[in-house]
Amino acid sequence: MRLKLPDGEFGAYLFDCDGTIADSMPLHYIAWKKALGEWNCPFDEERFYGWGGMPIVEIISTLNKQYELQMPVEAVAERKENIYYELLPRLKVVPEVLEHIEAQHGKIPFAVVSGSTKESVTASLVSLKLLDRFDAMVCAGDYKRSKPDPEPFLLAAERLGVEPKDCLVFEDTEMGIQAATAAGMASVRIPPPWERAAK
Repeated sequence: MRLKLPDGEFGAYLFDCDGTIADSMPLHYIAWKKALGEWNCPFDEERFYGWGGMPIVEIISTLNKQYELQMPVEAVAERKENIYYELLPRLKVVPEVLEHIEAQHGKIPFAVVSGSTKESVTASLVSLKLLDRFDAMVCAGDYKRSKPDPEPFLLAAERLGVEPKDCLVFEDTEMGIQAATAAGMASVRIPPPWERAAK
């Protein structure tokens, strides 16, 4: 399948990482299930995809509240990330997004805007040999309010020196699309793996 981009000329592309550039959501889910399973914490796939874009520590804190658990947030976050790093050799790029990265690289600036840690995003992009394509990175810890708040995207536009209205956002989650819209940016939705496979 091919992505249909909104009409117009864009001064910058802003990409979410997990599920957008990197087809990493299935690997992240394996890592989550294993890390949370050690604490007998349930985490079904529908919720996992629904919470896409939420920083890792927010997910663990929210699950602690919901299930009245006492998981050590930082330790579980580190455990989950380490399991994900072990799975990285299996990581693949989302081909429909790579096509647009290759077509516009060097013509307009790119940024990655993610709810994941900088370490996790960097590891994914290094694994895919795409790290050098991006002029800026905005990751968990760089902003106070995460998606669906527009702050991460507005920060990326500022770092690239491009007006928000001239940015096109590539996103796979509803939270991410809401954040792009709130930032006054056009967006294109990346379908989840099962939708892309069905085309």
